[in-house]
Amino acid sequence: MRSTTAERPLLSTTDRCKLRGKPASGGLVTGTARVLHHPSEGARMRPGDILVCVTTTPVWAPLFSIAGGVVTETGGALSSLSTVARERGIPTVVSAQGATARIRDGQIVTVDGDSGVVSIEA
Repeated sequence: MRSTTAERPLLSTTDRCKLRGKPASGGLVTGTARVLHHPSEGARMRPGDILVCVTTTPVWAPLFSIAGGVVTETGGALSSLSTVARERGIPTVVSAQGATARIRDGQIVTVDGDSGVVSIEA
């Protein structure tokens, strides 16, 4: 039986530094990952950082004003996060399972909001 994307969020072994999710807001951005588990950790964010979290709610919205990109482990193209990200022009990938475990805080990542791929650069 062949694995589905949901079961295997990493791309092939030749691309093992990439996660696959769902495109939510187009664009391409590279920045420093900030892995946050609660919006109260938002003070660690700097302009242009990539917000990496399990999920978002409206409480996270103030961080979108400084985020260069967003990666979440849940969500869909019609979620409120995706809508806000598109309105603000923030490249966003949702449903990138395991993102908060695979991406370390401070790593350089590239978010491709058109393809739904997150590349871990360093």
